[in-house]
Order: sequence, then structure tokens, then C-alpha cells
Amino acid sequence: MPAFGALAPFRIRSYRFQWPADLLTSWAFEMETLILAWYVLVETNSVVMLTAFGALLYGGTLIAPIVGVWSDRIGHRYMLTGMRAIYALVAATLMTLAFTGTLNPVIVLVLAAVTGLVRPSDMGLRGALIADTMPPATLMAAMGIARTTTDTARIFGALTGAGLFAAIGIGPSYAAITAIYLLGAILTWNAIVPKSAGAEQAAAEAAEQKPSPWQELREGLVLVWNTPRLLAIVWYAFLFNFAVFPLTNGLMPYAAKEIFHTDQPGLGYLMASVALGAFAGSVVMTRSGIRMELARIMIVAAVIWHIMVLVFAQMLTLWAGIVMLIVCGFFQSLTMVCHTVILLSASTPRYRGRIMGVRMLAIYSLPLGLLAAGVLIDWIGFRATASLYALLGLAFTVLIALRWRASLW
Repeated sequence: MPAFGALAPFRIRSYRFQWPADLLTSWAFEMETLILAWYVLVETNSVVMLTAFGALLYGGTLIAPIVGVWSDRIGHRYMLTGMRAIYALVAATLMTLAFTGTLNPVIVLVLAAVTGLVRPSDMGLRGALIADTMPPATLMAAMGIARTTTDTARIFGALTGAGLFAAIGIGPSYAAITAIYLLGAILTWNAIVPKSAGAEQAAAEAAEQKPSPWQELREGLVLVWNTPRLLAIVWYAFLFNFAVFPLTNGLMPYAAKEIFHTDQPGLGYLMASVALGAFAGSVVMTRSGIRMELARIMIVAAVIWHIMVLVFAQMLTLWAGIVMLIVCGFFQSLTMVCHTVILLSASTPRYRGRIMGVRMLAIYSLPLGLLAAGVLIDWIGFRATASLYALLGLAFTVLIALRWRASLW
């Protein structure tokens, strides 16, 4: 591999626009989620309302397969640009309500539900757009670098969001978020997919056949169901989003306030620590020279990830929790980069959008996990709930690996 081969994806013009667009969008996501989650928790003093807010952000997972179908039809760039324009519109609405003093938790939940209709599909369509533009030899490096957009946003977005909210309030903070979303949409529009003979032929065939969207959706579901490797990966997506992501994402404001007894900056440190570890993992995965089977890396990293989450659940001090979350983030990143590359490599361009949509459908387990955790925390407490989730995720990680060992190991 030539020197600086890990940066080879930036030779592609589309990637040079998409990467900063994804970075800005991820940054705004993290700022917005932290600010609103803290707002809902403080205004309502209810962990159930906090988990309801987190769940609403993922309501669109139910329609993600249809979003994938339409993105295959109209183009992933057009779909992503439109989605990011919607984020900016909702953020501008929240900004206006905050400045006029009419914002309240009910309105926040309603607007979170609106954003949640399209937001879950964003990550999948990013991967599909990258796969459209990247040569296979650089796909691993491209996905590793792409993952850093989320990781670095969680570091700086969480810290910036917490700092802005504490310093200048929710209205001015949302003015910044709106501007970031708009710039992300403009950059996404400029991420033009290069034409190829294969793409033109596929487009011509699609234009001639013109199957219904529902028929295309059915084809994607059947393909995943009949491909053992894809089916196992989708089951892993369902498991990870149910068992571990609620603990390190949606429930972190509760852990910060009630377990570690800290404020908004402390919450920012906790969120950023996960991302710091994940960023280190993403940098490791940009090494496209890795020769070990990706599925093996994913399974081993997932097992360690769940064990580290179990250890985190026992931490008593803020700084001990931060250290454990850095380790959790590292193995989370190894797991999820491999997961995404396996999924994209096993799908053809014709089916890529709808397959990623099916994968996004599996993320519906995240709001289910959040809502169940909210009830369990009121019943048995945070540490017991987190431990139960980590052990459940660990057990099923091993069971899925054994069930589809011929396709994975």
C-alpha cells in the first residue's frame, strides 16, 4: 500500500464533499440530542420522559426500508440532501420557539418525533453513498474515516453542546445548530456520484422494469432473509441497538445526573469519552491492510464491548466511568465498522439502499430497549438494569455467532 493509503478515499471528489457534510450533520445531531435530552430531564424530572424522547428519535426505523427503496430510485445524494434540509427546518422551528419563550417538553417530543421519521436512515444512506463512489480496495478505509465523523462529533459536539447550553441558553445554541445543518445539506448536494457504464446500465434496466416500491421492498427483505451472512448481520444490528446503545447513548443524561451526580459539562465529558474511544477504534480500522476476517474481528470486539459495558455499570465515580466508557467506545467502533463494511460488501448497487433500509429497520430495537430500560430503572435501579442488558447482549452475541458460524467464522 502506498504511503498515506488510509487517506486514499479523499482522492474521490464526492468523498471530499460528503465527509465534511457528514461531519457537520453528526456534530449537529450530538449537540441537539444532548441539549434536548437534558432539557427534557430537568423540566420533567422523569427518566420515563427521557427514554420517551430518545425513543421518538428512532421512530423512523419502521419506515427506513421504504426510505431505502426511494433512495435507490431517486439517488442517495438527493435523499440525503432532502433529509438534512428537514433537520435544518425543525431546528429553526425550535430556535424560534426558544427565543419567543414558548418552548416546552411536549413540543420538544413532537418535533423529536418529526425528526425521528427520517434521522435513523441517515447513517445507512451515508454508507450507501460511499459505496456508490468508492473502489472496493478503499472501501474499508473510507468507512473507517467515515466513522470518525460520528466519533469526533460525539467528542466535540457533546462538549460544545453542553458548553453552549450552559453559557448562552437554548435559543442561541439552536441558531448555531440550524446553521450547521444548512451547511451540511449544501455540501451533501455537491457530493456528486460519478457515472459508470454499470450504473447507467442498471439505471436503464430499472427504468424499463419500474417495479412498485413495495415489490422492491419485498425483494430487499427476501434477499436479506435468504442470505445467511446478511441475516446474521441484521440480527446483530437488532441486538446491539437493544442491549448496549441505550446505555451509552439515551440513558447517559440519567446516569450523569442521578448516578454520577454531575451537571451539563459532566454529561458532555461522559458522552465525549465514548466517542474518544470510538475515534481511536475508527483510526485503527482505517488500516485497509488488515488481513483477519472482518466477521471474526466484529464478534470478538462485540464480546469485549459487552463485558466493558457490564464493568461500566459498576463504576461509582465520574472519572472511573469516563475511563470505562473510553474502552467501551474503542470496541464499539471496531464492532460497528466491521459490521457496516460486511453489510455493504455483501450487497450489490441495485439493492444497496433497500438493504441498508432493512438494517435501519433493525434499529427499532433501540427505542424498545430505551422504553423498557426506563421502566426497569424505576423498578430495580440503573446499575441492575445496565448489568442485565449487558449480560443479555453478551449471551445473544455468542448465540448468533454459533447459529451462523459457517457464514461468519
